Amino acid sequence: MKLTICLQDQEPITRHYREGVKIREIADEMQKNHPYRIVLARIDGHVTSLNRDLSYGGKLELLDIRDPGARMTYQSSLLLLYIKAVHDVAGKDVSVRINNSLSKGLHTTVRGVHVTDEFTTAVEARMRELVRKAVEITKQTYNRDSFRELMKQHKRERELERLNNMPDVQNIDVFRLEEELMMSSYELVPDTGYIDLFEVMEYRHGVLVRFPHQSNPSVILPFEEQELLYDAFSEETRWCKLTGVYLSADLNRSILDGSVRDLIFMNEALHEKKITEIAEAIAESKKRIILIAGPSSSGKTTFANRLCIQLRVAGLNPLYIGTDDYFIDRDDLKKGPDGEYDFEGLDALDRDLLNRDMQALIDGKTVDIPYYNFKTGAKEFGKRITSIDSSQPIVIEGIHSLNPVLTEQISDDEKFRIYISPLTQLNIDHYNRIPTTDARKLRRIVRDAQFRGYSAAQTIHMWPKVSRGEDKNIFPYNDLADMFFNSQCIYELAVLKKYAKPQLEIISDDQPEYPEAQRLLKLLSFFVTLENDELIPNNSIIREFIGGSVIV
Repeated sequence: MKLTICLQDQEPITRHYREGVKIREIADEMQKNHPYRIVLARIDGHVTSLNRDLSYGGKLELLDIRDPGARMTYQSSLLLLYIKAVHDVAGKDVSVRINNSLSKGLHTTVRGVHVTDEFTTAVEARMRELVRKAVEITKQTYNRDSFRELMKQHKRERELERLNNMPDVQNIDVFRLEEELMMSSYELVPDTGYIDLFEVMEYRHGVLVRFPHQSNPSVILPFEEQELLYDAFSEETRWCKLTGVYLSADLNRSILDGSVRDLIFMNEALHEKKITEIAEAIAESKKRIILIAGPSSSGKTTFANRLCIQLRVAGLNPLYIGTDDYFIDRDDLKKGPDGEYDFEGLDALDRDLLNRDMQALIDGKTVDIPYYNFKTGAKEFGKRITSIDSSQPIVIEGIHSLNPVLTEQISDDEKFRIYISPLTQLNIDHYNRIPTTDARKLRRIVRDAQFRGYSAAQTIHMWPKVSRGEDKNIFPYNDLADMFFNSQCIYELAVLKKYAKPQLEIISDDQPEYPEAQRLLKLLSFFVTLENDELIPNNSIIREFIGGSVIV
């Protein structure tokens, strides 16, 4: 049986193996010359566990956590190990909830025990003991009826209620580590010996489970406080309490019983309340330069326009500027190593002109603000000759807005910084979170298909480059923000499903984007489609992606 074996950053090799060989045997052989732990595989483009027996040849890709799918395999496997250790240390009556990503890890809540350094030390010690023993992790797939029987057997009645509110879910993968059970949408590693890199620490009355970052998969990076993000997630938790929606099944129930209208209106009211608070804080600060940044598909444009309206309500008359209009002319822009223009990098912006213009406006001078013509690749002048009075703030929106280098010639005393991103607290169940990145990716898939002429496959193909740009240009600066706006709409995945599902379904299994499309389709299967999106106000953040916005 002939296999073409592909490892990240290495040339493919061809070898022959006996029929029935386990992928993990091949992975163990390849691991000797590979610096990062292999945890997942793809055979002819289809994601599969390392436990799989191979009965035919083809292309075998062995993946470490630099691959997004493998990264989720590592994290999900680690969470099963962590939950098992918590129950071993504190008893089965203790409940664990996975909250959100934070500080290169996941923040969790443990109820039924007092969380202390001593507790987290004991949990980590138990986890490391299980790693040394390389305890087997097994998988079994259940249909709806057999899953109901399993949950009854283990007295997990709440799982049955959730299943009733997830009609599109037909098969459920359940993983077992000794007596510990966990449902997962991702493949897990064959045994606990694969997940030896982690750190467990007490953090703000909860437990932070940290793991390697894709930028350096061999180590646990030093802990960095992310107070702003923690506070934003705490606010989202309060919003979940107000709406009564914590899990996908809760949202599904509101759609199925017809109460989703009130949920939508409450979500939009919470957004408007927060935007008003930010506008009032800006007015009180008397700062002139309002900087707005956030990752792709966070809703920056809608937010910036709604903020401008609230600033006018507060008695101010803001000038709105997008940094895109300060792109360097294409003829003067250097191409990257891939031969393409890098419009994501800070060097793509004419920073000197931006700083001169902003300072001149603050000083009361008249400025010829450029307009960047994306068709010609050049700035055009004479269309926005502008001046402002001493009370008017300037709202600047762009991915680099929080980077101090962008506006280094302007005094920090003039700057009010805002970071925006959709941070979801909505989980599938208490153990399975919905990554914020997935919500943004689905937003972009929908918007690209609706308005930019890109297929879902093209958007998925571009996403790693977008993600690398965010890691470099956006995320390192979010803690510089004065305020945070969470642009997540608690109902949005049910809306996005209507538009994203058909786009994802046309990606065929011979396309490299197929595994990611299937993963996203599986995520969407946990949600009931909200067919009637006429209920969504026309100034909503989500309108920026599905259409019908009166703001952008």
